[in-house]
Amino acid sequence: MKIKSRLIYILVTLLTIPLGLLVRSKKAWFPDVVNLYAGDALYAFMMYYFVCAMYIKKNITFRAVTGLLICYIIELSQLYQADWLNTIRQTILGKLILGSGFLYSDLLAYFIGIVAAATVDYLLIYNTASQRVSRLK
Repeated sequence: MKIKSRLIYILVTLLTIPLGLLVRSKKAWFPDVVNLYAGDALYAFMMYYFVCAMYIKKNITFRAVTGLLICYIIELSQLYQADWLNTIRQTILGKLILGSGFLYSDLLAYFIGIVAAATVDYLLIYNTASQRVSRLK
């Protein structure tokens, strides 16, 4: 059961990445509010499921708080402008992982993404897995 849940979490993580890249690359397709929040919300959504895959036995609250803290730490790290770190941020992968500039609105987007991810997890994955285990007892 743990392996199946872990695979689901990894799959959701991997599917969220191209969706986030699509939102970032096709800004003309979406209204401004989507462009402002969707990419960062999807980043947090992905981070939540990454944390779920890593900490499969932990509860949803732990996963959500951990995912949100990771996102917030990465966002706050953008206030630190060391030359070596900015060099990493100038690469495509560095920009995607570490971001490029601190915005307060990103903190709200991360919160929204984590809440959405935890809600989906609770409704579709976590509860289903828990019910299967309780039926076995």
